[in-house]
Amino acid sequence: MTAVAFLGLGRMGAPMAARIAAAGHPLMVWNRTPRPERVPDGATAAPTPREAAAGAEVIVTMVADGPALDAVVDGPDGILAGAPPGAILVDMSTIGPQAARAVAARAARAGVAFLDAPVSGSTPAARSGRLVAIAGGDADVLERARPVLATMTRAQLHLGATGAGATMKLALNAALAVTNQTIAETLALAERSGIARADAYDVLAAGALASPFVGYKREAFLDPEHAPVAFSIDLMAKDVDLALGVAGLAGVALPVVESVRAQLARARDAGLGERDLASVLETYDGR
Repeated sequence: MTAVAFLGLGRMGAPMAARIAAAGHPLMVWNRTPRPERVPDGATAAPTPREAAAGAEVIVTMVADGPALDAVVDGPDGILAGAPPGAILVDMSTIGPQAARAVAARAARAGVAFLDAPVSGSTPAARSGRLVAIAGGDADVLERARPVLATMTRAQLHLGATGAGATMKLALNAALAVTNQTIAETLALAERSGIARADAYDVLAAGALASPFVGYKREAFLDPEHAPVAFSIDLMAKDVDLALGVAGLAGVALPVVESVRAQLARARDAGLGERDLASVLETYDGR
């Protein structure tokens, strides 16, 4: 068994960490806000990232953004202050390629290998281990980390050098943001034309546009005010901004994604930032 540290017990991180513990790996966990109810059975909560990382062979981070990762990695109580030489740091957050490469460089100076391995999938997929890891970094390092990643994910795809996984995750999330907005507009058009929202959603789920995303977002679209938050508008707005930044550096115009960014900003201005992404439907006025 591999000694593992897991940092970031949020909506996605907590079930992911639970799967590592359930597989029998010795596990230390840390969360910025102590949440004893999210500490998996068999795991030990550490008071600092440094203490969580001490003795770990694989260190997994799942945090909100690049600054949050920097805060966990750096400083006298950070991961790199405690991680033993030869450990692997696997960041599974959505931070973008520039941030990933910067952390990788600092990790290398500390003798720690790095993978950017964000995931594709929802919170139910995190609970069931059906996520997909999208990895950038050295292929040999991925092979060493694969037994741990396999407890949380059904596939571990190697995209290339450091930053490749982070780049692909932004491209993927941009597509999800566009898909989400398209569903919202479709439902708005149907409802305003006299078709019940649930009936319209049945057509989406059964027809040519059916997809896992359409399937698992049903409750969020049909009852956005009460459905549990799987992916907030605030987080998607952050990811879309990062994706457009990467697109600008690559010289790629993304006009549809730009339009979705404006709709996300509108939803945030309406006070919906902490609500699930499907809540963009509530602000749609057809213009």
